[in-house]
Amino acid sequence: MWGYQRRLARDLERWSKAGWVSAETADMIRADVARTPGLSLPGVLAMLASILLGFAVMSFVAAHWEEIPRLARLGLLFALLWTGYLAAAFFEARDMRIFRDAAIVAALAVFGATIMLISQMFHIDGNPPDGILMWWIGALGAGVILRSNPALAFAMVLVCVWSGVWMSERSGTHWPFLIGWVLVTAAFAWQRWWPGAHLSALALAGFVVSLGYTLTQGHAHVVPVVAGLSCALLAAAVEKRHDMVSDSARILIIYASAAAFAGLLALQFIEHTSARELAGLAAATLLLLLALIWHGLESRNRGALWLGYVAFSIEIFALYVKTVGTLLDTSLFFLIAGLILAGLAAFAWRLHKRQLHEVTA
Repeated sequence: MWGYQRRLARDLERWSKAGWVSAETADMIRADVARTPGLSLPGVLAMLASILLGFAVMSFVAAHWEEIPRLARLGLLFALLWTGYLAAAFFEARDMRIFRDAAIVAALAVFGATIMLISQMFHIDGNPPDGILMWWIGALGAGVILRSNPALAFAMVLVCVWSGVWMSERSGTHWPFLIGWVLVTAAFAWQRWWPGAHLSALALAGFVVSLGYTLTQGHAHVVPVVAGLSCALLAAAVEKRHDMVSDSARILIIYASAAAFAGLLALQFIEHTSARELAGLAAATLLLLLALIWHGLESRNRGALWLGYVAFSIEIFALYVKTVGTLLDTSLFFLIAGLILAGLAAFAWRLHKRQLHEVTA
């Protein structure tokens, strides 16, 4: 939000000087953007404060747990839980949504501590992921009922933790993760919260990448490659044809490409590959990344563009570390890489000039 406001302020100033926007209209646009809820310094600080307060409460209660009578323990836990929700109601009545969401997240942190401490108090030797399951279901319910986006984001994080803990205790794929992912993603869509779309895409990309390490004894890295490339190509095909899904398609291209790149890295540098296989995979990876950069430039998808740049750099560096002195001489390696990047820079410059000509024409 900060970056958007800065860019908009510069654009409004330029448009006003050009006579395209009146001073009164520019002021109205600035006022409207200022009222739009988004990421802000007070919101970030309030959310961090709620997390720290939640951990402080959990640490204090856990440290003095044995000294507190059992009935008082239950009363304390539920009092802390409802204090968070009452604080959220207090801030809601005063139209302070940033602090309301922070209070809800703090209450959810206490809810998780309540599950764990009650299990300890009654000596319930259950499955740890089951406690996290109850936690993310509670967070999802709070996010939906109270229409709190940070609570839904917290639920998605807990779904990922739930799946991660399960897989750390067992070998195999945690397919129930997809149920939690679908439920939280549906809540994001219901709220029409675009940062949630990024979080959902990131979580799903991480799950797809994990399939390479959990299927076929950890040698299924071709799965995220195929799945990522298929999704990215499908999203690119519908991006310009359907306005209703164009924003979702742009997001999908970024994270699907990231999953495919992670699978390609594993195939090249984790699996045992011959020199010929490595050369083929490296060439294919570099070509795909160049295609991603080209698409980012052509469609003005900054996320895809920066992913392509970063991934290209990672690929080049990883190849240098693995192949220098074996497949390629050092100077020859840098010569080839430099020529590729020089050609890419020339192509990007020509594309940029063409876009400027289209805008000014």
